[in-house]
Amino acid sequence: MHEKNGEPQNLTESQLQNSQEDLWRVFRIMAEFVEGFEKMAQIKPSVAVFGSARTAPNDKYYKLAVDVAKEVVKKGYGIITGGGPGIMEAANKGAKESGGSSMGVNIELPHEQNSNPFIDYDKLLTFRYFFIRKVMFFKYAQGYILLPGGFGTIDECFEVLTLIQTGKTTRFPVVLMGVEYWSTLIDWVKKNQLVNKYIDENDVNLFSLTDDPKEAAQIIADFHKGKKHTPNF
Repeated sequence: MHEKNGEPQNLTESQLQNSQEDLWRVFRIMAEFVEGFEKMAQIKPSVAVFGSARTAPNDKYYKLAVDVAKEVVKKGYGIITGGGPGIMEAANKGAKESGGSSMGVNIELPHEQNSNPFIDYDKLLTFRYFFIRKVMFFKYAQGYILLPGGFGTIDECFEVLTLIQTGKTTRFPVVLMGVEYWSTLIDWVKKNQLVNKYIDENDVNLFSLTDDPKEAAQIIADFHKGKKHTPNF
């Protein structure tokens, strides 16, 4: 029984079952957070690379992800990805080939995705919940590099910009790679959100746009020059 408006109420069998399931879900969530924090706290300063899991190895953006990961490693950073195929695989591959730290923060999905083979054996995490996985990126990545992708990539892009905009995380560099892909979206942001004052002029400066892997890596290195690397919140 529980109380409603001061009077005891009988719970149905279905309600009791749902309540128990929710309690066990809370424990599962707590366990995933603990495991994630313990593992992520041990990695070297790293940059997160995002993009489509469906990008084929012969795609120009796959190669771009490999190249930018190599440039980031040259600047002394490791690479974190979502752990899957496509752009994620490419970035882990670039890190691996350059002798850098290569981490994957994977997600359980019905049909996709298996972890890619370029993740360091001791740096693979797999989560059930997207929101926990996101927290790991938000908290520990020293920069975001986003290549072309689907709903998930756009979601990661705008959520991290929102967190930086609202001060819920310390600012860190966000680099969009794939000028052809991102330009129309940025134009929409400027023509609709900025013109209508839904965002401030400074908000458009929260990200950079380039197709040059060396420039992307340099943007991140310059941002952190002389600063101590710490979790973002």
